[in-house]
Amino acid sequence: MTTDAMGRDQEAVSKFVESFAAQLVEAGMQRMPARIFAALLSSDPGTLTSAELGEQLQVSPAAVSGGVRYLAQQHMVAREREPGSRRERYRVHSNQWYEALTNREAVLKRWEGALREGVSSLGADTPAGRRMAETLAFFEFVDGEIAQMMERWRVHRDELFGRD
Repeated sequence: MTTDAMGRDQEAVSKFVESFAAQLVEAGMQRMPARIFAALLSSDPGTLTSAELGEQLQVSPAAVSGGVRYLAQQHMVAREREPGSRRERYRVHSNQWYEALTNREAVLKRWEGALREGVSSLGADTPAGRRMAETLAFFEFVDGEIAQMMERWRVHRDELFGRD
């Protein structure tokens, strides 16, 4: 058994990374970003370089680059420059789920705008217009619920872990 600096079984950690990544893939995330995200999440500092990710996951630098690009676009990781180096580190924040969900709100707002336009274009009294209006009402409802849920989460998180 090979252990890391904290005395953890590296094989068990690797199995966790692959297992959690598989769950993310099953939920719709691409495979490589899921593996990278799970590796970052399970690292003590929450940050790894491209080389460290490649070594841990046994993948090419190009695979890491593509996966990190996807995760950054989804606001699930951040890129950081090492001081005095050209090398980048990739960081997962403790509030990555909050950030990812919060950024989904912007998508919902754009969908709501498009749906309003659709209702107007199709006519609210037509079958397609009514279907579009119901879809719009659903997204407006979800948007409001997410905002309330995120506020409750902030309070709950502070109670459990204290303020950052």
